[in-house]
Amino acid sequence: MNQKTVKAMNNVKHNKKRLLIALNKSLGIVTTACKTCDVSRGTFYNYMNNDPEFKKEVDDIENIALDFVESKLLNQIQDDNTTATIFYLKTKGKHRGYVERQEFDHTTKGDKLGDTIDYSKLKTETLKDLVENGFNQSDDGVS
Repeated sequence: MNQKTVKAMNNVKHNKKRLLIALNKSLGIVTTACKTCDVSRGTFYNYMNNDPEFKKEVDDIENIALDFVESKLLNQIQDDNTTATIFYLKTKGKHRGYVERQEFDHTTKGDKLGDTIDYSKLKTETLKDLVENGFNQSDDGVS
């Protein structure tokens, strides 16, 4: 390797290290870290996409930031903040029924579909596909 290539590689390594420190200080805010280091967001995401170790360290920082924010939310719940309590139940308590609206999984995951389909609710592309490819019937009513 020539001296210019070595210098460029050292510069990249140095930038990554500086970005990780700045990202940690900014609790994972990429724009803030990039501005602190005078590195473009494009360069940051280039590092993320091409360096698995850098990506792992960024992911670890994001998880630390998420843990920090969750701890702040739990502090608010302990302080009897009703809004924080409701938010927590709506996000973490869905499986226990704490939801404002019903959420339906529209995949069958191997289960049979019902015998009737409301074609008025299908997207235009789906209807065109059905017309072009046929309405094949099987023993479960739909195929």
